[in-house]
Amino acid sequence: MTEGRVRVYSTPPGVTLCTLDALASPGARNVVLQIDEAFFHGFLVRVGEAVHGYVDRCPHQGLPLAQQLDRYLTPDGSLISCSWHGALFRPSDGLCVGGPCTGQRLTPWPVTVERGLVKTA
Repeated sequence: MTEGRVRVYSTPPGVTLCTLDALASPGARNVVLQIDEAFFHGFLVRVGEAVHGYVDRCPHQGLPLAQQLDRYLTPDGSLISCSWHGALFRPSDGLCVGGPCTGQRLTPWPVTVERGLVKTA
Protein backbone atom coordinates (compact mmCIF):
# COMPACT_ATOMS: atom_id res chain seq x y z
CA MET A 1 0.00 0.00 0.00
CA THR A 2 1.46 3.33 -0.99
CA GLU A 3 1.85 6.07 1.56
CA GLY A 4 -1.23 8.24 1.90
CA ARG A 5 -3.65 5.58 0.60
CA VAL A 6 -6.27 4.70 3.15
CA ARG A 7 -7.86 1.25 2.94
CA VAL A 8 -11.41 0.49 4.04
CA TYR A 9 -12.92 -2.93 4.63
CA SER A 10 -16.59 -2.36 3.84
CA THR A 11 -18.63 -0.76 1.06
CA PRO A 12 -21.97 1.01 0.81
CA PRO A 13 -24.92 -1.08 -0.44
CA GLY A 14 -26.30 -0.90 -3.96
CA VAL A 15 -23.08 -0.40 -5.94
CA THR A 16 -23.23 -2.33 -9.23
CA LEU A 17 -20.02 -4.34 -9.68
CA CYS A 18 -20.56 -6.37 -12.87
CA THR A 19 -23.06 -8.54 -14.68
CA LEU A 20 -23.43 -12.12 -13.53
CA ASP A 21 -22.50 -13.22 -17.05
CA ALA A 22 -19.14 -11.42 -16.70
CA LEU A 23 -18.13 -13.97 -14.03
CA ALA A 24 -17.21 -17.46 -15.20
CA SER A 25 -18.47 -20.40 -13.16
CA PRO A 26 -16.35 -21.32 -11.37
CA GLY A 27 -14.53 -18.03 -11.54
CA ALA A 28 -13.25 -15.05 -9.58
CA ARG A 29 -12.66 -11.37 -10.16
CA ASN A 30 -10.74 -8.65 -8.33
CA VAL A 31 -12.66 -5.51 -7.38
CA VAL A 32 -11.20 -2.20 -6.22
CA LEU A 33 -13.60 0.58 -5.29
CA GLN A 34 -12.73 4.15 -4.38
CA ILE A 35 -14.88 5.37 -1.49
CA ASP A 36 -14.23 9.07 -0.94
CA GLU A 37 -10.44 9.23 -0.40
CA ALA A 38 -10.12 5.55 0.60
CA PHE A 39 -9.93 2.29 -1.33
CA PHE A 40 -11.68 -1.04 -0.83
CA HIS A 41 -10.00 -4.21 -2.18
CA GLY A 42 -12.18 -7.27 -2.55
CA PHE A 43 -12.96 -10.14 -4.87
CA LEU A 44 -15.97 -12.02 -6.15
CA VAL A 45 -16.24 -15.78 -6.52
CA ARG A 46 -18.93 -17.43 -8.61
CA VAL A 47 -19.93 -21.09 -8.35
CA GLY A 48 -23.05 -21.87 -10.35
CA GLU A 49 -25.58 -19.11 -9.72
CA ALA A 50 -24.09 -18.25 -6.31
CA VAL A 51 -21.74 -15.27 -5.98
CA HIS A 52 -19.74 -14.67 -2.80
CA GLY A 53 -17.69 -11.60 -1.95
CA TYR A 54 -14.62 -11.39 0.29
CA VAL A 55 -12.22 -8.70 1.43
CA ASP A 56 -8.95 -9.35 -0.43
CA ARG A 57 -6.88 -10.04 2.67
CA CYS A 58 -5.60 -13.40 3.87
CA PRO A 59 -6.11 -13.96 7.61
CA HIS A 60 -2.60 -15.47 7.81
CA GLN A 61 -0.51 -12.34 7.19
CA GLY A 62 -2.92 -9.77 5.82
CA LEU A 63 -1.66 -9.92 2.23
CA PRO A 64 -3.92 -9.87 -0.83
CA LEU A 65 -4.60 -13.46 -1.89
CA ALA A 66 -3.74 -13.30 -5.60
CA GLN A 67 -0.33 -12.36 -6.95
CA GLN A 68 -1.79 -12.38 -10.49
CA LEU A 69 -4.95 -10.45 -11.33
CA ASP A 70 -8.11 -12.53 -10.82
CA ARG A 71 -6.17 -15.74 -9.95
CA TYR A 72 -7.99 -16.59 -6.73
CA LEU A 73 -9.05 -20.17 -7.41
CA THR A 74 -7.21 -23.49 -7.48
CA PRO A 75 -6.73 -24.89 -11.00
CA ASP A 76 -9.86 -27.06 -10.67
CA GLY A 77 -11.90 -24.06 -9.42
CA SER A 78 -13.03 -25.82 -6.24
CA LEU A 79 -11.21 -23.67 -3.63
CA ILE A 80 -9.91 -20.15 -3.11
CA SER A 81 -6.12 -20.19 -2.82
CA CYS A 82 -3.69 -17.72 -1.24
CA SER A 83 -0.80 -17.56 -3.68
CA TRP A 84 1.67 -16.43 -0.98
CA HIS A 85 1.60 -19.31 1.52
CA GLY A 86 -0.86 -21.84 0.07
CA ALA A 87 -3.86 -21.40 2.37
CA LEU A 88 -7.05 -22.91 0.90
CA PHE A 89 -10.55 -21.56 1.54
CA ARG A 90 -14.05 -22.77 0.72
CA PRO A 91 -15.81 -20.40 -1.71
CA SER A 92 -19.16 -20.77 0.05
CA ASP A 93 -18.12 -19.43 3.48
CA GLY A 94 -14.42 -18.46 3.34
CA LEU A 95 -13.38 -21.12 5.88
CA CYS A 96 -9.69 -22.04 5.63
CA VAL A 97 -9.52 -25.81 5.13
CA GLY A 98 -5.75 -26.11 4.64
CA GLY A 99 -2.55 -24.17 5.16
CA PRO A 100 -1.15 -21.85 7.82
CA CYS A 101 -4.50 -20.37 8.91
CA THR A 102 -6.66 -23.52 9.03
CA GLY A 103 -9.91 -22.85 10.87
CA GLN A 104 -9.83 -19.09 10.27
CA ARG A 105 -12.04 -17.35 7.71
CA LEU A 106 -11.81 -14.75 5.01
CA THR A 107 -13.69 -11.57 5.85
CA PRO A 108 -17.03 -11.69 4.03
CA TRP A 109 -18.05 -8.83 1.77
CA PRO A 110 -21.84 -8.78 1.35
CA VAL A 111 -22.92 -8.95 -2.29
CA THR A 112 -26.15 -9.90 -4.03
CA VAL A 113 -27.36 -10.72 -7.52
CA GLU A 114 -30.37 -8.71 -8.73
CA ARG A 115 -31.75 -9.08 -12.25
CA GLY A 116 -28.42 -10.38 -13.56
CA LEU A 117 -26.31 -7.69 -11.87
CA VAL A 118 -23.84 -8.32 -9.03
CA LYS A 119 -24.15 -5.52 -6.44
CA THR A 120 -22.89 -4.69 -2.98
CA ALA A 121 -25.42 -5.56 -0.29
